[in-house]
Order: sequence, then C-alpha cells, then structure tokens
Amino acid sequence: MRILTIGDKESKSLWDYYQPEKLEGIDLIISIGDLDPAYLSFLATFTHAPVYYVHGNHDEKYEKKPPLGCECLDDRIIVYEGVRILGLGGSLRYRPGMFQYEQHEMDARVRRMFFNIQVHGGIDILVSHAPAENIGDGKDRPHQGFRALARVLDEYRPKYYLHGHVHPNYSREYTRLKRYRDTLIINGYESYIFEYETEYAKEFPKLERKPGYDFTPDFVREYAKKKAEEEAKAKASEKNE
Repeated sequence: MRILTIGDKESKSLWDYYQPEKLEGIDLIISIGDLDPAYLSFLATFTHAPVYYVHGNHDEKYEKKPPLGCECLDDRIIVYEGVRILGLGGSLRYRPGMFQYEQHEMDARVRRMFFNIQVHGGIDILVSHAPAENIGDGKDRPHQGFRALARVLDEYRPKYYLHGHVHPNYSREYTRLKRYRDTLIINGYESYIFEYETEYAKEFPKLERKPGYDFTPDFVREYAKKKAEEEAKAKASEKNE
C-alpha cells in the first residue's frame, strides 16, 4: 500500500502546480494537521484514495469549514485494507484555543481508546499532530510532546507513527525518519510517500515478539484484577446473606 502523508505546510507541487500523475499509485492520504481544509478537499477531489486527517493546533477553521470528501481520524480507529489506523490530533496547550490539550487531557483521550484498541487487536499506524514526549519533540512548551502518545508506542508498538508539528527546518534533530523500538516514525511535514510494511523492511528489520512477553497494558491488567476482586467480594457477600 502506497501512503502519502501531508501536514503543516501545503505542498505547492500538489496544489499550485498539481498534475494528475503526481497522485498516481497513491492508495491512501493521511494529513497530520495544520493544513488549509480547501487543500484537503482539493486532493480528495482529484484522487480515488481516501483522505483521512487529524486536527492540528491551528485547525479551528475546520469547525466552520471542514474538508469535503475527507474523514476525520481523531479519537477513532479506522480500518482500511486491513490496516488499523488510530488518530489523536492536537498539541500541548500553550495558549487559548481548540485542539490543544493538557497532558492529563490527552491521557484521558488515550484511556478512552484503549478498549477500542483491544477490540481491534492492536493498531498498525498511529497518527497524531504533536509528537510523543521525549521522542523527537521540542523543549519549549508549544512543541513538547505527549506522554500518552509515548505510552501508546510502548504498549502497542505500531508499525508506523505519523506526526508533524515540529518542522524539519526548525533543527537538524527533527529528522524525517527515526526508529523507536518496533515503530518507524515519519515526520509528515509538507509531504512524504512511503510503502506500508515493505519499503523499510531491510533497513529496519522487524523485531520478533519475545516468548512470554505480555503486551497487555498495565491499566488493563489492573482493571481486570480489580473487577475480579469486586466480583469475588460480591459472591462472598451473597453467601453470607
């Protein structure tokens, strides 16, 4: 599957100087936020590929003028051609405005998604606007990452993680590609095309799951344990009655 990821800056090649052949062979388009909704609508009009998006911290205008022909990924898992894609847009709050969250607010968003992730048996692609905490994020508050996103990478180890917000032209440390555990991280600034699962198979060999390693999130185990204890107490109480 050939995926085009876009974000943070409209590509003149795809908009001002668009030619149909530039989208030939593209199976899916994913926006990581901070783009003109008209740009997404334009791409959706000239391709048969689905266009998915998450909100960036500058996307308040989407509330009045959402991109036509596109589907929002935020707080959802969409399965396309068997690929499970989770979207969690927005950035760390640094000023008043929509699509900005405190750390605890993103924690809550992720918690609400965990059972959906379990139902789907995990995720293949994580899509966000801001990066994960301490994994290619910035030191200043506007560009700091979310700890909850790092937790998702640690617990579920998706094959790919797409984000933006920290532009490669900010600093050399904001590279287009990086590896974190089993996940290939792609900064989707402006535009980038990759082949799902195949392009980096040799450069980044997939790590095999270690025998006996439990990938179940701690909070799920804790919840199951607590529920079992409550049920045991309830049964004991019924017997005493």
